[in-house]
Amino acid sequence: MNPVLSAPASSAAATAWTGRYQAVRQQTEALCAPLLPEDTVVQPMLDVSPPKWHLAHTTWFFETFLLKEYGAGYQVFHPDYAYLFNSYYNSLGSRVNRADRGTISRPPLADVLAYRAYVDQAMAGLLAQAEELPAAFAEVMELGLQHEQQHQELLATDIKYILSTSPLAPAYLSEPSKGKSEELTERQGIADYNVQQLPSTLPEARFLPVPGGIYRIGFQERGFCFDNELAVHEVLLAPFELQNRLVTNGEYLAFMEAGGYRDFRYWMGEGWDLAQREGWEAPLYWVKQPEGWFRFTHHGLQPLSLAAPVTHISFYEADAYANWAGARLPTEQEWEAAARYFGAGTRGGTWVESQRFDPQPLPASADPASCHQLLGDCWEWTYSAYHAYPGYQRAAGALGEYNGKFMVNQLVLRGGSCATPESHARISYRNFFHADKRWQFTGIRLARSVNR
Repeated sequence: MNPVLSAPASSAAATAWTGRYQAVRQQTEALCAPLLPEDTVVQPMLDVSPPKWHLAHTTWFFETFLLKEYGAGYQVFHPDYAYLFNSYYNSLGSRVNRADRGTISRPPLADVLAYRAYVDQAMAGLLAQAEELPAAFAEVMELGLQHEQQHQELLATDIKYILSTSPLAPAYLSEPSKGKSEELTERQGIADYNVQQLPSTLPEARFLPVPGGIYRIGFQERGFCFDNELAVHEVLLAPFELQNRLVTNGEYLAFMEAGGYRDFRYWMGEGWDLAQREGWEAPLYWVKQPEGWFRFTHHGLQPLSLAAPVTHISFYEADAYANWAGARLPTEQEWEAAARYFGAGTRGGTWVESQRFDPQPLPASADPASCHQLLGDCWEWTYSAYHAYPGYQRAAGALGEYNGKFMVNQLVLRGGSCATPESHARISYRNFFHADKRWQFTGIRLARSVNR
């Protein structure tokens, strides 16, 4: 956990805390607003948590780490909620198994919303006196807000998976309005999915050179970061090339049509075995219809947009595609060095605030000599194991369980996605998943080594 650089020291700062807290909490409830109460208790697989559980767990976090610690005389809302809504904090006692969160039919959704209101009221009183609290309060408060934003992304992706398993394949939201170019791209996705005919609006894919040398890796800005982004350290990188945009659905379809899922030569052994065992033939949510390929989205079943970035693929699929394309995946150090070298910013990416809940095609006007889509749209798989940086120190107590204990058998992803809150993203952010995971908005950016 990274220390916040300045704790509230005035009533104005306390007001700022209150405003941020209210905005984050309201965004979580807004994400759940389109759901029926029945939708909020479903858990179709281990990785997905019921929306009702997310609503309660994020509330439990503020109750446990802030109100119980700093709120004089605070009384917990219900004594059983610590058991029901603790996630993985062994330091805080026993809890419902992760695979059994879908069995929590009681308390009902109405009680969970009452729990949120109760904690929000108590937090309002605590934040009103924030300037009188120790500096450690600001550190945990910031972590609580960032934690809830992480769960907003999980909510967006978990809701999509939950609705996709319904026999009715219901839409979460009505489809957003489109411009003419987007409508043309989607019509092409139905009427002409010939892989040789990618939409003319698609900017040329180029590999852009990144010079070799010593680069500083890790959080280097002001404000908040998670402890896994520390400590800043130097790495020596050989020259390499990074593709100027994400791999598209049309390009991935070419891999599929060329027999990519039937040729073991492109795959890691473990990934090949998994793909054969699970019968993978396309990314998650792709559906083959007589008239072409469709995808299940937050807006229901939609025609495949060939120009949009491919997403919902595992590391194994990303690596197999890269091998087929005669390239490779970047390491996380290469990705971060390139993002800083090309001056990546959050502007222009697709974030959860857009309510599109899908990565968007790169505009035809995008300069192919620039590097695009580094932040937002899709989490990008890297060829780097999720390990501690040199000098990493795990925090003491329960909060030390936040990141450190997961640093094994997982791979790092970079960049954020269309389900990520924009204010939550930064160049140094390290996401991590096991190599087989596909329910998140995970995509591909290619890299190449430079022969010297």
